[in-house]
Amino acid sequence: MRKKSVLVSVFVLAIATSATAQIKFSGSQNCAKPDPSYSIPVGDRGDHVISLSKDRCTWTRGEIAGIALKTDTDTIVSEDVSDTISNDRGYAVTLLANGDTINVQLEGVTTLKNGAPLTGRGTWTFMGGSGKMKGITGKGTYDGKYGRDGTATFAVQGEYRLAPAARGK
Repeated sequence: MRKKSVLVSVFVLAIATSATAQIKFSGSQNCAKPDPSYSIPVGDRGDHVISLSKDRCTWTRGEIAGIALKTDTDTIVSEDVSDTISNDRGYAVTLLANGDTINVQLEGVTTLKNGAPLTGRGTWTFMGGSGKMKGITGKGTYDGKYGRDGTATFAVQGEYRLAPAARGK
């Protein structure tokens, strides 16, 4: 649904470089209106809807291990449980400037007004990646606002740890 630029992509994120400890980071991203976006009413009441959407986001700030974050592609399943709340779950694939990727799982809540998303917030967890990001672990939060046109901006924060073999590359 339109409200699923979540992710945040959460899910996923901005950073520095790592030794063995968790490294804190933050970043921000702009997300286009979800496309495609499918919604199906459950039928038990008017405001109960299940949605599936694909979001594409561009990182405006953020890096991991000195490598800039470029884009996110988020796949989100949402359940509108009332006319003001949607529960969201999904996955993000983050592309870094060097071609490596990071896989992220997200979970959150979107506030709605008249069926349109207003704000989104939740948590994310790194699920692995490729290249230097293979074996990355970490978690964090995201918080965002939606525009009337379905676009969104998100702030992402958290921490990460690179796998020992990846840190030396």
